[in-house]
Amino acid sequence: MHGIGIYLAAALLSQAAAWTEATFESLGLYHNRAEAAESCRVWYRTAKAAEWREGYPPVYDAREKQYRGSLVHLTPDTSYDIRLEAGGQKVEFQARTRSEKFPVGKTTRLSGGGTDQTISIREGGTAGGWHLVEPAPGTRFVSDVFNLSDCNVVVEADYVILRGLELKNAGIHGVFIREGVQNVVVEDCHITGWGRLGGARVWGVTGGSDSAVYAARDAGRLVVQRNLIEYPRSGSNDWESGHPSGPQAISLIDSRGGNIVRYNTIRSTEDHGFNDGIGGGSNYSFKGSPNRDSDIYGNIVSNCWDDAIESEGANCNVRIWSNYIHHTFVHVATASTAMGPLYIFRNVFGESRITHQDPSGGMMIKTGMNYLTIDGERVSTGLGYRFIFHNTALQPGGGLDVFSSHELHNAVSRNNIFYSRGRTYPQERGAGPNDFKNDLTGGYLGGGFVRSMFLPSERLEWFLAPTMNRIQWGRIESTHNGRSVAITDPLVGQKNPALDRAVRLPGFNDDFSGAAPDIGAFENGLPPLRFGREMAPGFTRPPWETY
Repeated sequence: MHGIGIYLAAALLSQAAAWTEATFESLGLYHNRAEAAESCRVWYRTAKAAEWREGYPPVYDAREKQYRGSLVHLTPDTSYDIRLEAGGQKVEFQARTRSEKFPVGKTTRLSGGGTDQTISIREGGTAGGWHLVEPAPGTRFVSDVFNLSDCNVVVEADYVILRGLELKNAGIHGVFIREGVQNVVVEDCHITGWGRLGGARVWGVTGGSDSAVYAARDAGRLVVQRNLIEYPRSGSNDWESGHPSGPQAISLIDSRGGNIVRYNTIRSTEDHGFNDGIGGGSNYSFKGSPNRDSDIYGNIVSNCWDDAIESEGANCNVRIWSNYIHHTFVHVATASTAMGPLYIFRNVFGESRITHQDPSGGMMIKTGMNYLTIDGERVSTGLGYRFIFHNTALQPGGGLDVFSSHELHNAVSRNNIFYSRGRTYPQERGAGPNDFKNDLTGGYLGGGFVRSMFLPSERLEWFLAPTMNRIQWGRIESTHNGRSVAITDPLVGQKNPALDRAVRLPGFNDDFSGAAPDIGAFENGLPPLRFGREMAPGFTRPPWETY
């Protein structure tokens, strides 16, 4: 096995020919096979159900001699039958999604109203009994360290839950998860005012990535959910003075993977903006953030001067969906995707801008790659697959380009609304070709008046209108009330070109109304997507909002 084989070598030695890695609502599929077949197909069903459903086909990685793919839109804590077929050979096995309920073994209740000292959690729990840390019943607990301590909370043990805490004014990080710690939940917390003074690295500011939640190297299986993360003490510079550098909401450094980041509201002001909203490192690597078998969904992420969501490194069976991204430079950054596959689907891309004074916008999806030397071999970090399905870009005011100008291989796009004022697709650059089809693209005037594509709504909903406006170019003769008139470039109505025009993607758009799925993030006739903490299923107000 050549250089990059170190990434999965340990797993391959200990695993059967086919297996899964689970999150709450997804299963990462792995199937070892000595060589690629003409095709690999997957079917799944809830255990013992009558009907099988087809999933999106896994892709073959010749470097690892392995098929990889994901099943999405699953139910938590549910057993599934799975069938893989490649080259006439079938493999059947069972898998179970993770439970959203964490059994509690020990509870530490924080009383006294608050503290100005760092809370260090050194006692963990077990898979059968987590250690829960929360306010005493009927009280609100505030940790305000007044910039005199580096962190509000330091987690040094596995199987820990932080719930319902208000964390303010940490000198560096709100929650710091130590290197190698596994299975930590941060939920229903309010984190604000953290971090050192920031600024561009060209100004001599060498610190950066101070975060509301910061996980050091090799931490993993983290759940960060339903938090309000807002208003860091400082702010990132914009691109006026060089590459942005400054505070982040959530940072994962060379994670072990298995992370779930969902239903968080991440926001600030432009003067106190983030570098990245959800991010980490190392970018050009076979680890990175969130690394592998991870989900990022249901979040509102705004006020970022670089990337709203930075998913870079291995990106091995990482799924990013149903996020609302607004006021950023890059909506989703994917440089690199060393292993793949990475799935980016049903996200909404809002406003993009470069600096406080330059609203021209960046790009929706950042791409790119680099080369590393591993065991004396020069290997690429850009050959993993990216699947980009059913996203909606809101124009005008969005990204100038859909993809960045960096090198891009093995990217597949389908059923996206990609109205952009600049370049839609990048140029081909050799091996690992890209496959872009059935996206609704075009410039603002050339492609139509995009605002009219969507039904008016005061919510974060962009369902498709039955008809939309377009310009009929030229001098058009017509008759009105018996009089002949000529109108130059009149505005005319047409059927919305996104309605019932999407191609089928097994596992991703099986549930639809109408003759076919709709292009874009929202499917008319189905419930709206959920964005932010208050839209999380079963959301209730935590103690810091109640008492």
